[in-house]
Amino acid sequence: QVQLVESGGGLVQAGGSLRLSCAASRNIYSMGWYREAPGKKRESVALATSGGATTYVESVKGRFTISRDNAKNTVYLQMNSLKPEDTGLYVCGGTDYYAGRIDYWGQGTQVTVSS
Repeated sequence: QVQLVESGGGLVQAGGSLRLSCAASRNIYSMGWYREAPGKKRESVALATSGGATTYVESVKGRFTISRDNAKNTVYLQMNSLKPEDTGLYVCGGTDYYAGRIDYWGQGTQVTVSS
């Protein structure tokens, strides 16, 4: 079993920035960030494979950047120009198989963007 531990959430004003981190207990192929907001379905925000491929949901392109440090088994999400609609619980997920599949979940870190 893989443990995922997130950090870096918080409260920020619109237009501000936050950096999230997710450390895995071992290297896994695909790691990403998922967002849960009240009344909305969980959505995939950004994914990164160990080979360097990345994907983003349209609403964060140009504002968020996902990156990985494979030596540290860690994935980061740099979030700039934050908007109130970015508010939610950001959960780290991953898999050993293919991007988009989730076998391991973290506990999540809350991001709140005030207007």
